[in-house]
Amino acid sequence: MDKVKILEKYLPPDAAPLIGRWIDYFKCEFKISRNRNSKFGDYRAPYQGKGHRISVNYDLNPYAFLVTTVHEFAHLHTWNEYQLKAKPHGTEWKNNFKKMMQPFFEKDVFPADIKQAITSYLNNPAASSCSDLTLYRSLRKYDAPKENIVTVEKLPLKTVFKLKDGRVFRKEEKLRKRYRCTELATKRIYLFSPVAEVEVIENYNK
Repeated sequence: MDKVKILEKYLPPDAAPLIGRWIDYFKCEFKISRNRNSKFGDYRAPYQGKGHRISVNYDLNPYAFLVTTVHEFAHLHTWNEYQLKAKPHGTEWKNNFKKMMQPFFEKDVFPADIKQAITSYLNNPAASSCSDLTLYRSLRKYDAPKENIVTVEKLPLKTVFKLKDGRVFRKEEKLRKRYRCTELATKRIYLFSPVAEVEVIENYNK
């Protein structure tokens, strides 16, 4: 099947042709990946005979899929220009991300709130796009509803919740940008991102 037709299943349709051209131009292996809780996408530089490799999680909504794809292609472009001389999310990468995002702004691919969040992020050189909560929240609004799933920041204090792996925690106070949470089985303390997705345990008695 034509790669653009495949990409249209994951991207806003107007964005698919350009991403298809980038895959060809940069001679990049582009993989639509399983869900990875720790990251939306990944870029691997050429190594031991392998070329550029990008993977993006299959279950992202179209706007999150596009932002992640451009994010990773900006890493590729920056590697081509600077190899190991540029920081992963440094000025060089940010400049490339901004340039590579511009065609999608011109096509008016994004809803206004996402476009504003991207623009704001690009004007803030202190944050990486992975940790920019304003951008993350604006993208998440376009996810399909997930039954019984809520973000840590929306839980009342002392709420008990579990992760996909079954571990159970109790929400404690906020420490700067993250929430202190106690794992009930071990009494260990973990710091959770405000936007971490968890499942509430009702009437927890243990």
